[in-house]
Amino acid sequence: MNWTFKTFDQLTNNELYYILKARVDIFIVEQNSPYKDMDGVDQDAVHLFLENQGKIIAYARIIPKGVLYKQPSIGRIVVDNQHRKSGYGRLLLQKSINWIEKNWGKQDIYLHAQVYLRDFYRSFGFEEISDSYEEDGIPHVDMIRTVPE
Repeated sequence: MNWTFKTFDQLTNNELYYILKARVDIFIVEQNSPYKDMDGVDQDAVHLFLENQGKIIAYARIIPKGVLYKQPSIGRIVVDNQHRKSGYGRLLLQKSINWIEKNWGKQDIYLHAQVYLRDFYRSFGFEEISDSYEEDGIPHVDMIRTVPE
């Protein structure tokens, strides 16, 4: 198993299929939250994933500043339910942060987080910048990781 970073145009058809399948399986089916996953942002994003025999174990979408928010952001963060509590989520988020800092420079990073994962994101230095609100039937909060001055 290897961690892979690819732009949308670099993804193979199979990789794109399995990424979208993982997102649908977790966000729409598992969390029973019908929402519009195909939002037109994938084409601008860098896709980080860990794959094993065609199955996506962990995935995150790294979005440049100006596409959704004034800061770069990390979204669509998923870890396959059979691999949760295995450390892949921590590796995934750290690799995403590292990639942003290496390729776009040290800057604030934005997250649109599910409330139940607040403490996980706090452990990486993210802080809430909004009150909790409901989106697609799931409580969310906006968070940001600021670069020390």
